[in-house]
Amino acid sequence: MPDVYQSMLDSELRKAFDVWSSYLDARTGEDPLVRARLRATLRSAREAAAEGDPASARTLVAEMYDDAGAAGLPWAPVPPRPCEVDRQTRDYAKDELRRVLPVRLREDLDTIAILLSVTCRRLRTTSGLDAATRQDILYISARAGMALDLAHPTAARRELERLKTIARRCGAEP
Repeated sequence: MPDVYQSMLDSELRKAFDVWSSYLDARTGEDPLVRARLRATLRSAREAAAEGDPASARTLVAEMYDDAGAAGLPWAPVPPRPCEVDRQTRDYAKDELRRVLPVRLREDLDTIAILLSVTCRRLRTTSGLDAATRQDILYISARAGMALDLAHPTAARRELERLKTIARRCGAEP
């Protein structure tokens, strides 16, 4: 079994490299000295990642955000919020995981994802839910999503069953 978490971290770094490369390739008219410094930092970050030192690469990327912010570059990328990082990383990791995960596991995860989506949709359209129940639904859905992201079908199924229990209790089951 491949290390799915490591694949997610690698994808997060690749996404940051792509965002910075695109920005630095654009002609924005911003301070050329700062942009040259950012290019050098990006090159160092890519080299660190290629040499198997992703921690240094992440540190360098974080420094790029700080440097651009301190220089007041209006078009420079800003650090994405955690939910944005996860959403963007999923797109990158999805392709890599399709290559390394066994077909049977991918199919199992896809089935769970569909069932999770249907159950969540039913719960969202159920009227009369109190705030605590809605909070539980969001929490359990997030846990199931994390389990799916980490290719852990047992944990994802457990969270799906918890949602189904809430759906039965609320009359949202077909």
